[in-house]
Amino acid sequence: MKQTYITKMPDKAGAFLAASRVIRENSGNITRVSYNKAVDVHTLFIEVSAGAEQHARIARSLTELGYLTGDSAERRVILIELKLPDRPGTVEPVLEVINGYDVNISYLSSQEDGTPYQSFKMGLLIENPREISRLLDDLSRLCGVRILDYDVTEKQLDGTVFYISFADEMRALLDLTQELTNTVLIQSNRIMQTLDERGGSPLKTFGYIRRFAEFVAGHRGENYRAEVSCTEPAPGLRLYTVQPPCGSNTFVLESGGELLCVDCGFACYREELLGVLRGLFPDFDSRRKSLVLTHADIDHAGLTGLFDRVYMSRSCYENFRLEQRWEPNFREQNPLHAPYCVLSKIISGYTVPSLDNARVVGAKEDGELLTRIGELRFGGYVFDLYEGAGGHVRGETVMACEALRLVFTGDVLVNIQGFSEEQRAFNLLAPYLMTSVNVDSKLAKAVRELVSGRFRGFGFFPGHGAPIPGQTDAS
Repeated sequence: MKQTYITKMPDKAGAFLAASRVIRENSGNITRVSYNKAVDVHTLFIEVSAGAEQHARIARSLTELGYLTGDSAERRVILIELKLPDRPGTVEPVLEVINGYDVNISYLSSQEDGTPYQSFKMGLLIENPREISRLLDDLSRLCGVRILDYDVTEKQLDGTVFYISFADEMRALLDLTQELTNTVLIQSNRIMQTLDERGGSPLKTFGYIRRFAEFVAGHRGENYRAEVSCTEPAPGLRLYTVQPPCGSNTFVLESGGELLCVDCGFACYREELLGVLRGLFPDFDSRRKSLVLTHADIDHAGLTGLFDRVYMSRSCYENFRLEQRWEPNFREQNPLHAPYCVLSKIISGYTVPSLDNARVVGAKEDGELLTRIGELRFGGYVFDLYEGAGGHVRGETVMACEALRLVFTGDVLVNIQGFSEEQRAFNLLAPYLMTSVNVDSKLAKAVRELVSGRFRGFGFFPGHGAPIPGQTDAS
């Protein structure tokens, strides 16, 4: 175990040598020393690693030398690093916060390193873990805080260190601002509280959030290995399927130089999806292209700005209007889903669509499980749009073409058996963190069964998982 001794030494040669001999003779190992003669000519902080009995003997010997007074041997130091913008005055708010607490700084070091930030290493003397815990909370709201060394088992301080370490991990992984880092921590804690009430492990909860962020961030660039396939439902009409490792499938209908896409994945994969689409259609940017949204979840609606027109249900449009007013969208109005939604927006870089290119197809105005709300024409074929009763989420839309025997189901129906290994691993995370991906699971099941029966014999193109050509039961 480590322990920090605050020694008062005479200002003469050999003083530290005498202390180091005491520590060595009692099988202790000095792990850190901090001394600044300009600040205090007598005070020396010595951190020692040793067993409990050895620490007791060291304390007695240092006391006999006159180097220890009171309960100094019981104190410990937590070493932290603060990341501050490298500009005048940024350290003052930090020092003002520290000045408001009864906390001594045993060590302070700072040096610019050519980046826009400057790191301040600081040793905080722990006499009252509760005070240190509150101080760390306040500091973490001002700037990035890393725990560099820590050897205390007081429960409250342990919890604080855990939260701050988690926040720092998310900040580094996702390159977040301090404000977004604080939001991640708050929403993670809300998820933890919800699952804790259901008997879930707090460590497991934060582990799932960490895996979610690592998965999304880790599949950027060359790691965005989307599976692409193509069919020809009719002469002159091609249908491409793009299955990314996470986020929704994107389907692309091509006819006569025009493109009609269904869903567009996470916002953070803009360049990756564009790379796929430009590979399929070298003139993609100049083509006339439209998008159909099956629903407003951010893993389906992250890239609406790529398209000339975006067709959606009235409920989907209202969902985005709520977000534009900084109000909770339809899914976020469910308290079990809200924290996960906020985290997902941050992790995926989601921004609210402008709606300048939005086109409302129609509105559901009855209580039926599935209601036709409008149609689109593309490539000489009619595509009917149906809105479900909101079991997955309000505004859920299915697009079907009777003539071609095709149905695009969004998340009303997904092909779990058709997941790749990566998709399977990723799609286990949301149900745990939200308790369910559906707003109303019973209603979602009823809509899914109706869609499976209503379009029996069609080729199913789900929001997640491989297409299901001509199966009679896709549920």
